[in-house]
Amino acid sequence: MLPLITAPQIREADAYTIANEPISSLNLMERASKAFVGWFVNHFPDRSQQIAVYCGTGNNGGDGLAIARMLYNHKYLNINVKVVRFSEKATPDFEVNLSRVMNMGLDLRDLKPDAPFPTEEADIIVDAVLGSGINKPLAGDYKRLADFINELHKTVVAVDVPTGFYIDGEIPANATVMHADLAITFQQPKINFLLPESAPHIKCWEAVNIGLDEAFIQSLQSPYQFLEEKDIRKLLKPRHRFSNKGTYGHALIIAGQAKTMGAALLSSAGCAYAGAGLTTACVPESGLTALNTYQPEVMAIVRKENELPNIDWDKFDTIGIGPGLGKDDDALKLLTEVLEDFKKPVVIDADALNLLAANPTLWDSVPPGSIITPHMKEFDRLFGDHANWWQRLQSALENAQKRNINIILKNDYTIVATPDGKAYFNSTSNPAMATGGMGDVLTGIVTALVAQKYSPADACIIGVYIHGKAGDELAMPNRMNVIMPGRLAQQLPLTMAKLMA
Repeated sequence: MLPLITAPQIREADAYTIANEPISSLNLMERASKAFVGWFVNHFPDRSQQIAVYCGTGNNGGDGLAIARMLYNHKYLNINVKVVRFSEKATPDFEVNLSRVMNMGLDLRDLKPDAPFPTEEADIIVDAVLGSGINKPLAGDYKRLADFINELHKTVVAVDVPTGFYIDGEIPANATVMHADLAITFQQPKINFLLPESAPHIKCWEAVNIGLDEAFIQSLQSPYQFLEEKDIRKLLKPRHRFSNKGTYGHALIIAGQAKTMGAALLSSAGCAYAGAGLTTACVPESGLTALNTYQPEVMAIVRKENELPNIDWDKFDTIGIGPGLGKDDDALKLLTEVLEDFKKPVVIDADALNLLAANPTLWDSVPPGSIITPHMKEFDRLFGDHANWWQRLQSALENAQKRNINIILKNDYTIVATPDGKAYFNSTSNPAMATGGMGDVLTGIVTALVAQKYSPADACIIGVYIHGKAGDELAMPNRMNVIMPGRLAQQLPLTMAKLMA
């Protein structure tokens, strides 16, 4: 797992690397700037474009000056540098890089407090004004500059972090941030890059390795982790000879009503394609034909109207409940029976989550290690209103530990919060997956993995990754704008096979 660290921890990692590699702060700045430029030149190859580098007088500005020098040496000849002198302070490394740029004869000018900004003709603006060290909203001349740049509608590339952006903690709702089309960030993504509050400010980001001491970063024991493919390859267990359907568990999916059978079909398909040895769906009598037609591999337990089925709970390794189940009295009775009579971890989604929110006494019956899979609105119904996603992240961590459950909080970078106090950000998925029914497939996948004896936490981590990875494999080569959930379910065996190869 890639630890995601806070602003103070980043400063610690910088200091530790400088002291123990050892390397001077100036040479570490040089290394970071070189990593930035290496990515930049491969993605902005037109050397004739005009580039304006806006540099503050701190170390982020020092990075910007080094970047301007390196770009010039890479034959980007239409470069101008604007030094943002809104503060009388300057770091020593900034001063050294400033002298190096001045000796090259680059177009260099100062921006003074309260003075009007010069007309900006550049095609690309490199933002190296403030970086990651801010702890309060932009104000005064800094805010004025950010507003000025934003109104130009130019291509903006941020050095590490856009000016005004908080890399962790709550981002004030009215914060002014210099919008970045691309943030080339150092060493690792910043935590707030992965939360929806970043969307108005950062279109995309790329992390470049600058050689900070990885062992020290691991020692910081951050609760925030970023999932990588190598992590999933280690967790997935390939199938072996002389195994059989009983080896891979028996999962029960309780889902669907007469008008919402699609949810039951998709969650059952996700479960079957993700490798449960046996999948049984508990569905309304009216949905039996649809189930047999759509997924004949799935067995059925029929629910008759106003009559709960007699289920032998002991034959199942886990239960997924909720997609399309409804919120009527029968659904509540069925959920209550599951939670009271089934003592193994269960996967709770959709309507079952809303029933849980409306009947909080049911929390006392949720088996330890169970999994809930809310989207934002469902999460807030369960745990109260939240003003922003940083609050939801903290709430997920708190409730996962307090209730001994695993929480899959669905989003672009879906978060898995586990009872041991960790929050894992998923690195797969794409906008083509924003289709009704995707969450139902995910519920089936996670249920299948629990049935196969993965720990509930590992089932969540693997489940969200392969769900997104299957979507990526479908979207990328075909440039698909929309992916149907049923097609994604069918992709799962191939995706899993590639990861286990």
